[in-house]
Amino acid sequence: MKKHGKILLALLLILGISVFAGGCGKDENSSDGQGTEGTDGNTVTKEPVAGGEIIVGITQDLDSLDPHKAHAAGTLEVIFNLFEGVVKPDKDGNLVPAVASDVTISEDGMTYTFTLREGVKFHNGAPVTAEDVVYSLKRSAGLLETLDPEVIVTSALSCISDITASKDASGKDIVIVSLSTANTELLGYLTSAIIPKDYENQAESPVGTGPFKFVSYTPLGSVVMEKNPDYYGTAPYLDRVTFKIFADTNTAFMELLGGGIDVFPYLTSEQANQLTENYNIENGTANLVQALFLNNVEKPFDDIRVRQAMCHAIDRQQILDMVAGGKGTLIGSNMFAGFAKYFNADIVNMYEYDTEKAKELLADAGYPDGFEMTITVPSNYQFHVDTAQVIVEQLKQVGITAKIELVEWGSWLENTYRGRQFQTTIVGLDANLAPSDVLKRYRSSASSNFLGYVNEEFDRIFALAVAETDDTAKVSYYKQLQEILAKDAASVYIQDPASYVAVNKKLSGYTFYPLYVQDMSKIYYIK
Repeated sequence: MKKHGKILLALLLILGISVFAGGCGKDENSSDGQGTEGTDGNTVTKEPVAGGEIIVGITQDLDSLDPHKAHAAGTLEVIFNLFEGVVKPDKDGNLVPAVASDVTISEDGMTYTFTLREGVKFHNGAPVTAEDVVYSLKRSAGLLETLDPEVIVTSALSCISDITASKDASGKDIVIVSLSTANTELLGYLTSAIIPKDYENQAESPVGTGPFKFVSYTPLGSVVMEKNPDYYGTAPYLDRVTFKIFADTNTAFMELLGGGIDVFPYLTSEQANQLTENYNIENGTANLVQALFLNNVEKPFDDIRVRQAMCHAIDRQQILDMVAGGKGTLIGSNMFAGFAKYFNADIVNMYEYDTEKAKELLADAGYPDGFEMTITVPSNYQFHVDTAQVIVEQLKQVGITAKIELVEWGSWLENTYRGRQFQTTIVGLDANLAPSDVLKRYRSSASSNFLGYVNEEFDRIFALAVAETDDTAKVSYYKQLQEILAKDAASVYIQDPASYVAVNKKLSGYTFYPLYVQDMSKIYYIK
């Protein structure tokens, strides 16, 4: 591995993240603050106006305000505005300076040295110190002497042997991260939030370094944040943002129709078509793996023939057409196409829609007349509910009777995800900007392996992929892993969903990212 020197590591180069056509980039009606083509085909100048406040609709409650204890993607998309790591992602998939101004990686890939940015303050006014950074990274990596059992230890950071604070030759604060094994993907995980070392109220009144600071949180009600006047970077335009929590998409949609929400990111295509009078509809991809996830240890899905039959019985293109207006990107495994060079396009159509083949496999597995099954779906995501409804009708064609069980998000997290009490479920899985993060849950020993998937060959190649420093070999390993999951039919992989976002026509600047976040720092009112 070559020495990178003092650089801004771009995942476009390191990890192969790309913004692709129909993907995370802006469409013809997207708001970029310069000039966009309106629905009448004319270019409209949109000059930013500083100040104001907005309401953003979200459809799940936060599982923790402490960034190191948050599980849910819906939580992380909100607190993205409050917290930063030593580096952070930008809209193009680059990792750019945040709390650290630059990073040096040793030639052997065993040492990362971060030079800390001068003058960064926490939201409580305290300066960020090297000791705060060491504490935060050690907390995320599980290296503190006293561990909080609720902290989610990032397994990808297990290659870290030590984290220390020091000074460079010019007297600047540096943090040195030493590894036990080389890991070229480490930066994708070092977006982990930097928090104050001696602050003990993070779960009730969080303190970070982001462009917005915390004001209040009402469970099942709202999260309120305001502009951080001491932010070191480009200040947000807005003074205040309220994330209003709704029970489900339909409830939020009714408020959208009444003009009570300024931004809402979870629309179905049908809903989007009804809002064009008062809202611009931004379109991108969600950067999620949507699938009918199968419990591999629960009958009948412990039989590979049944899982393969399910793959043949589900018409993924029809799902895109009926639920997403034909938009979205088909996938064949647990990887979305934003991971451009790692994405294995060869397996996208491994299982063609073929009801006769599905029936043959079911008969061979001992289910000639099909069986009954349950699809557990979080009720707050209408897109997944609609997907389930299409799948129920498709499965009837091969004799499978499926019923939908709608559950609240908290129940899904507790019983389906953590408790693994389900047969099948439909959700979208997100990931950090590292290919290992998309696939790590399939390791036999992974605590996040809620599918109960076990394959020794997968475990072996995954370990090789993470440790590999040669880029060509690493790409090959990750494509092999996707093929293993596809051949095992670990789940029925459907799509990286289209993302329809309603934005009040008085606003501009909404920005898509190659990961699941809602960046409020870019949004502004227009003249």
